[in-house]
Amino acid sequence: MTSRTRTTLKARFLRAFFYLLYHQLAWIYDLVAAMVSLGYWKSWVYSVIPHLQDGVILEIGHGPGHLQRKLAAQGSQVFGLDESPAMARIAHRRLQKSGLSPHLVRGYAQNMPFPDACFHHLVSTFPSEYILDPGTIAELYRLLSPGGTLIILPVAWIQGDSLLHKAAAWLFRATDQATPWNADTLASFIQAGFHLQHLRFQGPAWSTAIILAKKSPP
Repeated sequence: MTSRTRTTLKARFLRAFFYLLYHQLAWIYDLVAAMVSLGYWKSWVYSVIPHLQDGVILEIGHGPGHLQRKLAAQGSQVFGLDESPAMARIAHRRLQKSGLSPHLVRGYAQNMPFPDACFHHLVSTFPSEYILDPGTIAELYRLLSPGGTLIILPVAWIQGDSLLHKAAAWLFRATDQATPWNADTLASFIQAGFHLQHLRFQGPAWSTAIILAKKSPP
């Protein structure tokens, strides 16, 4: 078996696994995320919050709803979109249990059911390849108000010195979950008219990459 064949098989396996985890196995998503991240997962997701302090927010791929709950609890006007019915049910229950009103829509990022320029911020944490689809990027640009910002958290790194931290970091590398986005990956956002800024959020024994993509003001 060639190296290219092994890479292709690994990519297919991981794609199938993550699909199941996000759909049929959504009920164990939080458990798996916590285990592989050594409990840091929600902290990684929350690292985008400093960039979401005002205006109307849409989270694309809201998943189990942790960021939705956190933002709504601090008084933000936040909406969520996801194509997974299982994740929609989990997020809806989580928000209701916290006494918050869910504003969740089921749909696809390539055709989002919202009017033009209606959000000040769009956010997506650990999105799959759909976020790079030209149709998605066009929709992201359409939905942002002039001067608005798209915040993407594509990757996190475990950096502790313990054996457990090193093993978890190796697992992330082995499953291609620790590869930063390069210039080729981001070129489509620039071509769509976004102005990019690369940031890094440093936590205890971990860090996250954050991409800010701003839509030009009029």
